[in-house]
Amino acid sequence: MTALPAAGPDPHAVRVRLDLAYDGAPFSGWARQPGRPTVQGALEDALALLVRRPVRVVVAGRTDAGVHARGQVVHLDLGAAEWTGLARGRAEDPGDALVRRLTGTLGHVLGRGRRAAGLAECPGAVVVRSAREAPPGFDARFSAVARRYSYRIDDGAGGLDPLTRHLTWWTPDVLDVPAMAAALQELLGLHDFLAFCRPREGATTVREVLAASVERDPAGLVVLGLEADAFCHHMVRSVVGAAVRVGAGREATGWLGERLADRVRDARILMAPPHPLVLEEVRYPEDAAVAERARATRARRDPAQPPPA
Repeated sequence: MTALPAAGPDPHAVRVRLDLAYDGAPFSGWARQPGRPTVQGALEDALALLVRRPVRVVVAGRTDAGVHARGQVVHLDLGAAEWTGLARGRAEDPGDALVRRLTGTLGHVLGRGRRAAGLAECPGAVVVRSAREAPPGFDARFSAVARRYSYRIDDGAGGLDPLTRHLTWWTPDVLDVPAMAAALQELLGLHDFLAFCRPREGATTVREVLAASVERDPAGLVVLGLEADAFCHHMVRSVVGAAVRVGAGREATGWLGERLADRVRDARILMAPPHPLVLEEVRYPEDAAVAERARATRARRDPAQPPPA
């Protein structure tokens, strides 16, 4: 479906929060791009089928091609009549009605819609888990206080599992998990992550890493977790790639901290592949604080959309 210019702002609009999950494999990332299948494009096309007009969504954090999400959040604005009319006269909450009806329209967009465009069908690749009226001042991007990602690596310690190859990075070296965990502790706190980002003109690379962990799960996979207030372009994948060099014994435990302090992109830091990366959660403050959080974030960040992690 071709995107049309959005209508002007409606002073009586209802801001709606959607929580969704998606398999990023069939898409060229989150952000709508001409001639390419994207998660945003599929969701907005499904919404347009419902309300009979173009609908723009704002996302908590864009994901790159092949990256997945279990806990993505977006917001959109509907007219008051559009919101209440979703239930079509049933005794049903408008949010529940929106989830139910989006399940159907997404099935169409990801099924026959993709087939008509010469793409493989992927019904179920995007799932809207909940929809509800957002608190006053809510902004999916600017109100967020943290984003949490996971990344899974199969180093063969538990035997390579071909059934998980689409969601794990296979490495030839058995990794030293305690060394990787120690290396990631150097990144905690507020720092300039220029060494781990692809900077955008005029945008800051200063981020606060709130939590970082590496552990083996019961299946023997190495699971890396990172939580920060936000992530700059390719930051997570660069951190994973650097941590794997430490785990493989190619660099010392303090190498990540040294790169962070140098603030220079190092050719040895190679980005990890995108397909094991999952946006697990986006966290927000209490409802009464979302407007102030959005105001404060806008005051210190570039107003452009956040780049992929």
